[in-house]
Amino acid sequence: MGAMTSILLALALTSLVTHTLVRWKGRRGFLILAAVMLAAFGVILAVALPVFSGGSITESMPWIPQLGITLSFRLDAVSALFALLVTGAGALILVYCTSYFDEGEAGLSRFAAVFMGFAVSMLGLVLADDVYLLFIFWEGTTIFSFLLIGHVTRLRTANAAALQALMVTTLGGLAMLVGFVILSQAAGTTLLSEIVANPPGGALGTTAVFLVLAGALSKSAIFPFHFWLPGAMAAPTPVSAYLHAAAMVKAGIYLIARISPGFGDVVGYRETLVILGAITMLNGGIRALKQFDIKLIVAHGTVSQLGLLVMVFGLADPRASFAGFALLFAHAFAKAPLFLSVGIIDHSTGTRDLRKLSGLGRRMPVLAVITTLAALSMAGVPPFLGFVAKESAFTEMLEIAETHPIAWVAFVVAVVGSILTVAYMGRFLWGAFSQKPQVATCTVVHAPGRAILTAPAVFVAITLVVGLASAAVDPLLQVTVEAADGFEPEHLALWHGFTPALLASVLVLALGAALAVILSRMQTVLPVAPERFSASHAYWVITQWLDIAAVRLTSLTQRGSLPFYLAVILIVLVTVLGGTIVATGAWPAEFELISSPVQIPIAIIMILAAIFSLRARTRFQSVVLVGVTGYGMAAIFAMHGAPDLALTQALVETVTLIAFVLVIRRLPQRLGSQSTRKVRWGRAVIGASVGLVIGAFALIALGSRVADPISLLLPELAYAGGHGSNVVNVMLVDIRGWDTMGELSVILAAATGVASLVFLNTRVDTRPKLSRRAAQVQAREQLLRVVDPNDPARRTGWLLAGRTLDPARRSILLEVVVRLLFHALIILSIYLLLTGHNTPGGGFAGGLVAGLALVARYLAGGRHELGATVPLDAGRILGTGLALAVSMAFIPMLFGQSALASAWVDVDLGIFGTLPLVTSTLFDIGVYLVVFGLILDVLRSLGAEIDEHEESEVAAFEEEEVRSQ
Repeated sequence: MGAMTSILLALALTSLVTHTLVRWKGRRGFLILAAVMLAAFGVILAVALPVFSGGSITESMPWIPQLGITLSFRLDAVSALFALLVTGAGALILVYCTSYFDEGEAGLSRFAAVFMGFAVSMLGLVLADDVYLLFIFWEGTTIFSFLLIGHVTRLRTANAAALQALMVTTLGGLAMLVGFVILSQAAGTTLLSEIVANPPGGALGTTAVFLVLAGALSKSAIFPFHFWLPGAMAAPTPVSAYLHAAAMVKAGIYLIARISPGFGDVVGYRETLVILGAITMLNGGIRALKQFDIKLIVAHGTVSQLGLLVMVFGLADPRASFAGFALLFAHAFAKAPLFLSVGIIDHSTGTRDLRKLSGLGRRMPVLAVITTLAALSMAGVPPFLGFVAKESAFTEMLEIAETHPIAWVAFVVAVVGSILTVAYMGRFLWGAFSQKPQVATCTVVHAPGRAILTAPAVFVAITLVVGLASAAVDPLLQVTVEAADGFEPEHLALWHGFTPALLASVLVLALGAALAVILSRMQTVLPVAPERFSASHAYWVITQWLDIAAVRLTSLTQRGSLPFYLAVILIVLVTVLGGTIVATGAWPAEFELISSPVQIPIAIIMILAAIFSLRARTRFQSVVLVGVTGYGMAAIFAMHGAPDLALTQALVETVTLIAFVLVIRRLPQRLGSQSTRKVRWGRAVIGASVGLVIGAFALIALGSRVADPISLLLPELAYAGGHGSNVVNVMLVDIRGWDTMGELSVILAAATGVASLVFLNTRVDTRPKLSRRAAQVQAREQLLRVVDPNDPARRTGWLLAGRTLDPARRSILLEVVVRLLFHALIILSIYLLLTGHNTPGGGFAGGLVAGLALVARYLAGGRHELGATVPLDAGRILGTGLALAVSMAFIPMLFGQSALASAWVDVDLGIFGTLPLVTSTLFDIGVYLVVFGLILDVLRSLGAEIDEHEESEVAAFEEEEVRSQ
């Protein structure tokens, strides 16, 4: 395992324990996380030192060999710089979090875990070389940013902003995925470095690269996707500083920088990026001048600077890319402390409105100095890195304009946009720290400590030191680009002499400062354009239209009538499947209606049960008769050499029957009124049509086989690949384990859905439970009272909570039988679990048997007995089972094997034979726990919870009767 893979794995494991760590340590846990991020920074720096001399380091592990997809990572100068930015900025902001959040703040541990998950995703994004792996990390940043933006769940604005960011960036990501698929197929490789080195041409390559750009532009909030970033300022300040200044929004810029060398000459590539970047820069700058919220000033300024970066990288010239990297890091080092300073101001005064802020420069002088230095770098004032980078960009644009006229547009817009940058930075400083005559001096409620100033101070120190030592830093950035056509980028330096770029910088600072002074003296800000013409308004209009269309479609199709839903489904089935059968007309020459005489009586019983179920007058009769058809199928499976299927079918049918009985307890005993004759005939036609179509399809399928089925090879494959003789079980836990894992996920979703519909507050069983010691003592006392006829308090009780039942509902005979059979059923379930790899059984059947034992306990002793038998929460059992199954899927990959690969060892037990130990058995244990947890969840939701509701209703009714009397 290489260094990059090890770093990502270590950070991923850290993110998994972060929730527990922060719950245990509180705010101090952020310092531990910062130390971890700093260690990752150090390791990356040590590993990356050789790449700054040229070359790259690659790591690759097979992932999906059939598709040529690998876990490929590539560390070159570009990815190394971004990786250092992600880890270094992350460490500083985690230190800031220690002082920013209050001790015991709600959701703090969740925030920390999601923050670390985002850092891992962002780091994986910049290191990934395989486009599909890059896409996975890309979407990981989308999901984690959604959770971080909506961290304060009680705020509707935060939830709406998080959803808006999720929808915009996800749609762009899907477009990017399509572009990656086209590029990888056209280039014959999934490695981004090879695709860029040999880019596909033609219309296919052009279409693909613009789809990729759609994802990059949406991620970096470029017009027309620019509106989501200011809304995301509802997130906590550390999120804004990390995601929206140093990390996430740079992902799109990173991708553009990666693909520009290969696709820069695609028709319309430069023009599209320069024009969209220009619109974004000017729009963001103008909107920043209109804001009263100082955080929104910084946010719109971020959008403006992202537009500048897209313009620079969009020129697709090595010289522009060199300047672009300098600008990118200058922006990150300056904008992050600005966001952090806004957070300190908000935390200290309780407001971000510049109309209410006054005199903070005197009240918090250290913060004012730090913020001013960051703003000066952002404005491009020497000797900060911002000045060096911006002058470099001006120089390169002027040189590139000689060969690409579109660079003139970029240069002019960059100058105008930079004037706006100086103006809104000046307005920001005036609004945040100046003493306004008409406004009273702000009251500092929470004075900031020294610790919270550490992160912004370090950021500002970096931008100052790097600006002063720009000549020394220049070689690091020179490695990121390659000279083309004999042109080399201009070297970074504080002084290049009197050049056009210097003149442009001076003009920018002079006009920007004058504009800032004018705006600070104005009583009103610039006029605001009508909101209905904004992209944000267009987004909300579109989403509103979608909501209206969804409501109308739902009202048309979701009528709340189960017969209507079934009728629609079955009619579609008959139409599609029947139409296909009629259209093809591929009827087999011979039909095999039966393969054994035993099928005839079983089929007759099943048909009669189905017919009588139509004539049933009570719900219980209909449920039992329908169940007969299921048991008939189990009998057919057993007669034809499929004991596993027969066992599973019988157990599932039993559990389903019990679930139906639990439900119909709360329904009227007799079925509803008879439908009209027209409705009955319609249902009869639909039912007969479905029967005929499915029967015809089965006959055609059975008679159409012309070759030996591949299932004939499965016994040998099961033993050779899974070390098991039970083909069905090996298929479930090994050969097609991914299918089983997906089905387990569906089971969890179904259980959660059922629980959410039934439980009033929480699915966790909060009823008082007997401790293990108390349960043993109570059981011993009950047994002594049973066997001691002289005990005056003798009361028969074979179950722990049996005596809690109403005497009228108790059955001592049932309690005795359940007491005798319960442990035998549990042992049988474990036996089926452990021997299922070679004999009929497995985790699914074993879980069903254990669940039936639990059902018996509930039927005999009621809901109190259920809680005493299994004091664990059903949700945790379900989660543990799925986690165990997922772990057994991914653990083999740590040893260089494919996912879900099995390993085994045969243990010689002497006279007792050989005991095979197979790793897939652990996967089967996960299946066992999920099935057992599902049945427990069903019993608690459809059984115990409904019982409690019924008891509450009866008690309320009796209390009302007493009051009325």
